[in-house]
Amino acid sequence: MDFLLAYLKQRRRGIAVFLLCCAVFLVSFALYRLPLRAVLYPMGLCLMLLALFAALDIRRVWRKHSRLLELRKLSAELLGDFPPADSVEDEDYQEIIRLLCREQAQLKSNMSLRYYDMVDYYTVWAHQIKTPIASMRLNLQNEDSEFSRTVAEDLQRIEQYVEMVLAFLRLDSDASDYVIRQCDLDDIVRSAVRKLSTQFIRRRIGLQYEATNASVITDEKWLSFVLEQVLSNALKYTRSGTISIYMEQPKTLCVRDTGIGIAPEDLPRIFEKGYTGYNGRGDKKASGIGLYLCKRICENLGDTITAESSLQGGTLIRIGLEQQKIEIE
Repeated sequence: MDFLLAYLKQRRRGIAVFLLCCAVFLVSFALYRLPLRAVLYPMGLCLMLLALFAALDIRRVWRKHSRLLELRKLSAELLGDFPPADSVEDEDYQEIIRLLCREQAQLKSNMSLRYYDMVDYYTVWAHQIKTPIASMRLNLQNEDSEFSRTVAEDLQRIEQYVEMVLAFLRLDSDASDYVIRQCDLDDIVRSAVRKLSTQFIRRRIGLQYEATNASVITDEKWLSFVLEQVLSNALKYTRSGTISIYMEQPKTLCVRDTGIGIAPEDLPRIFEKGYTGYNGRGDKKASGIGLYLCKRICENLGDTITAESSLQGGTLIRIGLEQQKIEIE
């Protein structure tokens, strides 16, 4: 019905001209006092012919409309095979669309080249910066003092930021960096805790860890990154108390802290890119990237990540590890 109304609206000028011509014939015959049947009969024939041609034209326009609806679902790169042009205007519009598609493809190609150049540069930079970090860490191993422990913790934080850069660069990479296989969850948890053990000791934060005794189908490196980010945030915003790691059914890894918590208005947005919230603005150093990366990585792994929190009531992060369709590599 909508198509028919649109068709009649598009053809309204031709219909108006036909009706006007009929009115002119009627008035002319009436003025010359000619029999009315002499004009009504040819008018009826013309109406029949008009209905026939209109039906054929509606069928042709419907086919063209259906084809254009199919083309609307395609991306700019696949646009083509337009319906035959019925007028010079149609030909002009189709040529404009082709020109715009070619221009968009060229622009996309140029942007892709610039993007991959940038990714290559920062990837090389991130790998190169790891060398002096490792050298400084090696030099600090020969010294055990408050200063060396502080510097070692700062180095660990720098190394974590470098890993965040690499993770951010690889998120939208065409090349798959995921190796999905059966992994022991406790090994991943222990490795993350061991990596952050100095921060637990220096901040005097207790750890309550209940062995999960579970195996998961995941990428060990990327899941470790997520867990390290979650634990790092828990350490950053916990002044005193404990951090608990345990398993909830069905196969949900939980990290609970007794920190300052998250404001209710910030909680729905903590996984957005660049969002720091009240705590981040107070900290002055938060980037708003860590939890965003965790969310994206969990989505790529087929996992989920959610948060519960209240001000001064601590935070609970749940990582759901029940993938639906993951192939073991």
